[in-house]
Amino acid sequence: MTIERVVTSGTFSLDGGTWEVDNNVWLIGDESEVLIVDAAHDPAPILAAVGDRQVVAIVCTHGHDDHIGAAGELADSTGAPILLHPADSMLWDVVHPDRTPSQVADGDVLEVGGVEAVVIHTPGHSPGGICLYIANAGVVLTGDTLFNGGPGATGRSFSDFPTILASIRERLLTLPPSTRVLTGHGDETTIGGEAAGYDDWVSRGH
Repeated sequence: MTIERVVTSGTFSLDGGTWEVDNNVWLIGDESEVLIVDAAHDPAPILAAVGDRQVVAIVCTHGHDDHIGAAGELADSTGAPILLHPADSMLWDVVHPDRTPSQVADGDVLEVGGVEAVVIHTPGHSPGGICLYIANAGVVLTGDTLFNGGPGATGRSFSDFPTILASIRERLLTLPPSTRVLTGHGDETTIGGEAAGYDDWVSRGH
């Protein structure tokens, strides 16, 4: 199994504001097939990294526009389904009103490159936020639920700080401490490294 990171740049817009952002797009697979995790901004470098491999699916960790903007073009180019938790459909519909993604749910298992990626529903940053846990690789892809340094932002519409704390505490910090955390933005971290800061996140309240 291989894990590749493609960084794309663009904007994130919500609640009337727009911000410049760099996003991590993760490619999980082997020499013949690959799973695209998040479809951020520009499809060209993502397709270049995929090469001639079959794309099993395009998994959106949540529905914010910086994570789904290239999903339609990637799906059209590869023939792969787009997977999104239905609780984020209201965010999806703003960006892609004429296209309906396939649904993904907690506990679903996605097979690629000889490994299984288990879907973990982790609401808080958005209602339909998910993570992907690949146990035999010791890796969890957390989208914007958990970063190097703490939880994803919860100060905007459809987000909630107590909910993201519960998701992280009950669904992620229960994973082995050595588990690599591959994030939607910025540098990777580990479950153990982030668990050490949990009480500080609770104290600061965001």
